[in-house]
Amino acid sequence: MKKSLSVLVISLFAWLAGPVHADMIDQFNVLIYTSPDRWHDKSLPLAMTEFHKMAEKHTFGLDWTQNPKNFNDENLKKYHAIVFLHSRGYELDDAQMQSFKTFIQNGGGFVGIHASSAARRQNDWYKKLVGRILKDHPEEQTAVMHVIDKNFPATMHLPDKWIWTEEWYSWGEPLTKNLKDLITVDERTYDPDRTWGDDNRRTAMGEYHPIAWYQEFDGGRSFYTTLGHLPGVYEDQWFLDHIYGGIYWAATGLGVIE
Repeated sequence: MKKSLSVLVISLFAWLAGPVHADMIDQFNVLIYTSPDRWHDKSLPLAMTEFHKMAEKHTFGLDWTQNPKNFNDENLKKYHAIVFLHSRGYELDDAQMQSFKTFIQNGGGFVGIHASSAARRQNDWYKKLVGRILKDHPEEQTAVMHVIDKNFPATMHLPDKWIWTEEWYSWGEPLTKNLKDLITVDERTYDPDRTWGDDNRRTAMGEYHPIAWYQEFDGGRSFYTTLGHLPGVYEDQWFLDHIYGGIYWAATGLGVIE
């Protein structure tokens, strides 16, 4: 029984790591990069299962890696967009980060999900690629979001107001002039100062608190969303369509309807 279970587990991860549907013609190819992260590791099995379903549904090629060595010029040429699922890229050495930078400068797309913005120690180029960098966040709480731009593929399907439970990241100033905000969170609907312990942290931003945006940057495209902390959200279809809209635009540059 134990042997059968081990074979099943190995087979499952082999399926997750491999191509989705090599016998079909893909619209574009996406690489998802994850790295060890004790706050979000438990979400990865469910997230990757759902990302593979997404790729089959929308006929795009999908590979998943945790190996920084895959960030080289030759390998990255295969992809149209790279998704950092919680990863902050700290494991990439200078040459690997340069290959990633070259990929963007050659017209590639970037999608950052949740913790990819928790990168205070990253280089300035990466910080600008994400657009804003995490300052702090309160405990997970339910709040109301406002969709302020429905002309972008990641928000077209969403209602004007959207209730959600999240770690509501707060930010400093935007790091580029190109950011186009998509969604804000209403701080009146949760307590920004409900943090851990007695450290008197303050995470409020005030009336305007963005949580998702996109931009054209350094020859390529970047989409970022704060959403995605809790494992269960990777079964939420609105959330998955939100992510796919960002991937579609990052990979192709298409879909913005003015």
